[in-house]
Amino acid sequence: MIAIGPGDGTAPARLTDATAPVPDVAAGEVLVRVGAAGVNPADALQVRGLYPPPAGAPAWPGLEVAGTVVAVAEGVRTPAVGDRVAALLPGGGYAELVSVPAAHTWRVPAGIDDAHAASLPEGLCTAWSSLVDVGRLRPGETVLVHGGAGGVGSLATQMALVLGCRVVTTARGTARVAALQELLAPALAHAAAAGAVDDALTVVDRESEDFVDAAGALGGADVVLDVVGAANLGRNVRALARDGRLVVIGMLKGRRGELDLGELLARRGTVTGTTLRSRSDDEKAAIVEAIGERVWPLVASGVVRPRVHARVPFERAGEAHALLASGEVVGKVVLVP
Repeated sequence: MIAIGPGDGTAPARLTDATAPVPDVAAGEVLVRVGAAGVNPADALQVRGLYPPPAGAPAWPGLEVAGTVVAVAEGVRTPAVGDRVAALLPGGGYAELVSVPAAHTWRVPAGIDDAHAASLPEGLCTAWSSLVDVGRLRPGETVLVHGGAGGVGSLATQMALVLGCRVVTTARGTARVAALQELLAPALAHAAAAGAVDDALTVVDRESEDFVDAAGALGGADVVLDVVGAANLGRNVRALARDGRLVVIGMLKGRRGELDLGELLARRGTVTGTTLRSRSDDEKAAIVEAIGERVWPLVASGVVRPRVHARVPFERAGEAHALLASGEVVGKVVLVP
């Protein structure tokens, strides 16, 4: 496993090789040999001491993995030993073996390798819980997704498209915009074939375009999904449609912002903050089940897909964190054996 050791507060200095006992497999759980683990901003925050794991979770990072089931608890009917699965975790994914509730897994479709499968659980579950459960997103509505080139943002944009929504999403620079448009093409084609809304996708280049103007041209955003935090707060409210919902899921650029209540009242808007990691096992199981019914078949067909920016060996996990912090990643950084 990769443990958090003494250091100067930077990710590379505080990630160290370590050993731990093979995890127990409690009732309802499976044991998975990890073939790849997704890297998320929350992992880096945990390493810096800013995002402690929930009670009962392993002390080391890792919120999503893919691999092969090597043991199951009595009574678990699916998945079975030998099945390849993608799994959502509360922590501990930077390891050779993880135990996870069977209800927090999906079987990996043939043709998808572990690196791509490990790029899906955290992003899909965050997108579903934020857009659908909290944001109450409905077909035909307009959603603004910040950080469309990121691991969560790219999957949230695809999810909104296949749910029949109009999407405005942001990326920085022409190269990242082009890469994002290429990634989104199958989901956009699926939406068009399903008779979704007109002008289903707008990709805003943050270096030269304004997301408030882009959302306003479509009548405002019914839901805004924000990973940025304080720096976007005021402009996100201005981007809302009447009765719009701003859902904040990250604080990459600050945790304290100024809110114009007049703007919010004029739009009859709401501002909600939410996290996935702190949800109960039952809540996570319900999210995984909903995705399994509504989205996972589109993963199998290639309509919804992750993009692996880089595969980094587990022993160089600190470099993976540094790469993620560089702001140059399109899609996911993944740790592999």
